[in-house]
Amino acid sequence: MSNLQEQLAFLRQKMAAVTGSPIEPEPVATGTITDWLEGSEVRTAHGAHFESKRIWHNHQRHGSVYISDLQELPADLLGAISEGQFPRYDPRRVAFLDTETTGLAGGSGTYAFLIGVGGLTEDGFELRHFFMRDYSEEPSQLAALTDHLKQFDILVTYNGRTYDQPLLETRYRMARMAPPFARMEHFDLLHGARRLYKLAFESCRLVELEAQILGVERINDVPGALIPFLYFEFLRSRNAHRMMGIFEHNAYDILTLACLTGIIPRAFHAPLEVPLHRAPEMVGLARWLRAAGRIQEAVVLLRRALDKGLADTLLWRTLWDCGMLEKKLGNEAGALGLFTELTTARNPHQADALQELAKYYEHSEKNYALALDMTEEALRIASSLELTKRRERLLKRVAARRLI
Repeated sequence: MSNLQEQLAFLRQKMAAVTGSPIEPEPVATGTITDWLEGSEVRTAHGAHFESKRIWHNHQRHGSVYISDLQELPADLLGAISEGQFPRYDPRRVAFLDTETTGLAGGSGTYAFLIGVGGLTEDGFELRHFFMRDYSEEPSQLAALTDHLKQFDILVTYNGRTYDQPLLETRYRMARMAPPFARMEHFDLLHGARRLYKLAFESCRLVELEAQILGVERINDVPGALIPFLYFEFLRSRNAHRMMGIFEHNAYDILTLACLTGIIPRAFHAPLEVPLHRAPEMVGLARWLRAAGRIQEAVVLLRRALDKGLADTLLWRTLWDCGMLEKKLGNEAGALGLFTELTTARNPHQADALQELAKYYEHSEKNYALALDMTEEALRIASSLELTKRRERLLKRVAARRLI
């Protein structure tokens, strides 16, 4: 049995376990891939491969985003989210890249049989697909990709730092060709998406954000796990009809990536001006702002999240974080209100909040009796050496005041 046949047999078993029914090969269809997909064979010095081109015009939209919106992105949009890596950039020099591969494990045995690259043009958003109809076409496919990327300075992917770029670099090395990525800056949107949405959604998968943020629901989309199987079937049967869904899947992944690049960085660029609709998004963004030293903006977003309402699992941590930031800013009244609220119910930060109140009443109000009450209440919840020492000190101060 050939390696291809073994892979097909393994994938049929795997997909049968997922779907609950065996997957049979589709009958061979007549005609070449150009009968099913708009495109043409392209020849290079390394052989031939297939390419297709597609454009979404400026007046068209993908969910809630118009293509024309992408044309108007500010040149400093990526500065904040990239922590200064991209202080300014030209949106027309950005390539949005995604691959479809023969497996998810990576390594030298995994091929990127379909490579999609999208970019802005005067007319709209243009997508170019580089497809190898057989393994022998890989050198030509990669050479054409190198030539196409010359017009771009920045590469935008979704988990591409971990997967797509390393995989493609491996394929270039296997083909004894130089990868084209060394001169390009790489912006992986996944990291910003996780900062913003990990508290709001169960998953930060691209298709999940496509539905939740853009309002796009794909119909009859090819499952990612099925894509290698369909390509292996194509190699066996030459039935290009089954490849149409993979091209469509990749196209929407890249279009969604571009649209989310127009949305997610805006939250980091101007966090108080972007209309965030979910309280967990506000909390996620506030945590990033805090880490970046933008404390005042973080407090505003945490307050907005608290006003909007949070589940208990996120509420207590948010109250604590906001209280500590208010304290850092010198807003004692704001901090005390938040710490007091944390003492009213059992939660992971209750003892810490009581200790913060004890500190305030001891040092600012000189109310040693009230500070002692707070400390003893905190000790009943969670004992610690610091609280024990504070209690001993306060007992002495209360006793000394009584003797006066």
